[in-house]
Amino acid sequence: MWSFSNAFTSAFKELDPIPQFKATAKLGGFLERRDKGMDYQQTQIAEIYDLANPWAQDYDFYLPLAGVRPCSVLDLGCGTGTLCCALAKRGHRVTGVDPAAALLAVARSKPHAAQVEWVESSAQSYKSQRRFDLIVMTGHAFQVLLTDADALAALETMRGHLKERGRIAFETRNQRVDWVGEWSGRQRLVGTLARRQLLETLEITGQDGEFISFQTSYRSPHETLTTSRELECI
Repeated sequence: MWSFSNAFTSAFKELDPIPQFKATAKLGGFLERRDKGMDYQQTQIAEIYDLANPWAQDYDFYLPLAGVRPCSVLDLGCGTGTLCCALAKRGHRVTGVDPAAALLAVARSKPHAAQVEWVESSAQSYKSQRRFDLIVMTGHAFQVLLTDADALAALETMRGHLKERGRIAFETRNQRVDWVGEWSGRQRLVGTLARRQLLETLEITGQDGEFISFQTSYRSPHETLTTSRELECI
């Protein structure tokens, strides 16, 4: 099952330089390996996203980090904006950043979305004059950064946009779990779209050390939608 694990918070404001991630020959370049998860740009896949990824315990962890008093929050890789809108409802000043326009389109349709600043950008390239009290990267989004360069660029973005005494929070999956075994052949009903039940099937398509490639299919009586992704389980 998909689970939230190893959640932690870290402040990078005073770290100079940022510690280097382990470098291996397998980190062969994000442009060559390519995160196939960009099929989230497809409108149909974006519309399914919330069915497959409903509110869960990871959001229960992140939401209180903003505190009771209104503060500024940057959500990198915000997806369909579920957490952003929940934070805005509580009165926080929220910026949601995601590279997938289709996901942002879904986000803008949600209650309280008008109170959120939405930005189409990757975490690595996001730039703003604003500084934030809290920066988050949820949904294991850090694991789609497949090279040291991309991971460090995302951390630089966080550090460069963090207020003094601000906090950064993100998570990765527990590397002690056999994710290939957990995910291989997994099937589940994820909900109903246009009065049609959707069956989600996950298939492992490759493993190279800590890198796992998989294909997810969403099947209804009349069509099947497929996405492919590669993650680094560190």
